[in-house]
Amino acid sequence: MFLGDGMSLPTITAARIYKGQLGERGPDEPRGEQDHLSFENFPFTGMAKTYCVDQQTADSACTATAYLCGVKNNFGTIGVNSKISRKNCEGMKNPEYFTTSILKWAQDFGKSTGVVTTTRVTHASPAGTYAHTAERDWECDADIKKDPERIGNGCKDIAYQLVKDDPGRRIKVIMGGGRAKFLPVSSKDDEGNVGERSDGQDLIKEWLLDKTNRTKKAKFITTRQQLLELDPNKGTDYLLDSRN
Repeated sequence: MFLGDGMSLPTITAARIYKGQLGERGPDEPRGEQDHLSFENFPFTGMAKTYCVDQQTADSACTATAYLCGVKNNFGTIGVNSKISRKNCEGMKNPEYFTTSILKWAQDFGKSTGVVTTTRVTHASPAGTYAHTAERDWECDADIKKDPERIGNGCKDIAYQLVKDDPGRRIKVIMGGGRAKFLPVSSKDDEGNVGERSDGQDLIKEWLLDKTNRTKKAKFITTRQQLLELDPNKGTDYLLDSRN
């Protein structure tokens, strides 16, 4: 499944024409209108009415839930039904209100799953595949703690759910940004960037440890060169490619 966040029909049309104009063409050929973007060659394309239960102008949290789980919910919430209002930390702890994504359905049928994104892997659009949260901005524990409007305490942040909970921990390929959401403030990555977590947890190490405990071969990479050098035929069961 391919989702272009915010890619309206006029945006796609402009991109298609511009791509065609950049390519080589004869003097009598159309000026880009007949070109195709890669995803326009996919066998199936669909459209959805984008609105939230409580708001007409939608965001990528409620629309990701609709697109990936088939359930309309409230603005700013992910993977929970409309009984959970935004920032209701207490309510989101009840699995009764969770929605189930197509990614989990695929896992339950024994299929391998992956999430690849150009944004943070904890951003609302990709998080719709695995997370259950009353606030799209609660990407790490520090985000929850500094939110004065939250109702209740003790809810799990999105990064934690990806590493510790199902279906997140069973996703075999994870590629995207937002590495700081997985690292403690006391640490720096190889590029000198400081983590954002205030609970002291290094979720990347926890991710690797979980795979080791399950006797799976896991690979954590951070650069394009490492990705190019990766040989999928050499027994890599799980891949985490995390950028900043």
